[in-house]
Amino acid sequence: MIAVRVKVEARRIGWFTIGTTRVALGGFRPYAGHVDQNVNQNNVLGEPLEVCSLEPLTGFYRDGFTNTGPEDIGSHTVCAVVTAEFLEHQKSIGNDLSTPHPQFGFPGLKPGDRWGVCAGRWLQAFHDGVAAPVVLKATNEAALFAVPIEALNEHAADVPDDPSVFADGD
Repeated sequence: MIAVRVKVEARRIGWFTIGTTRVALGGFRPYAGHVDQNVNQNNVLGEPLEVCSLEPLTGFYRDGFTNTGPEDIGSHTVCAVVTAEFLEHQKSIGNDLSTPHPQFGFPGLKPGDRWGVCAGRWLQAFHDGVAAPVVLKATNEAALFAVPIEALNEHAADVPDDPSVFADGD
């Protein structure tokens, strides 16, 4: 009950108190539609960021992109195509992405879903040998602060713009 009251009060007055410390919420954005500084972000290829997923709706700001900003402490910047192995690994390290939480508008992920994951969590899965494939065109360049481009390239799942690269040379 107290947490709900704090959230409501914080929205109304722009600050809340922890113990005797007043915490300002200058950049507080309670709803996805209030993102303005996150336009025109680039992907890891240096191009305009593409949509990661609209179904399920992903992104720290729930805008379908891996947009980031100062509020995104976890850096939800890697657009991953989750696998069963990746989901199991995330659950084992305390990041349960498969259980639905309808009260937060979270449907729970299933293998094949695209999701904007925390760069550090993806890197941990990479080091543990269970990294999910990555959509480079939808992965924010900010992910490069935590994840080497070589690791992302190794797990790239992007489809080339020119599908003729799959044609037989015969």
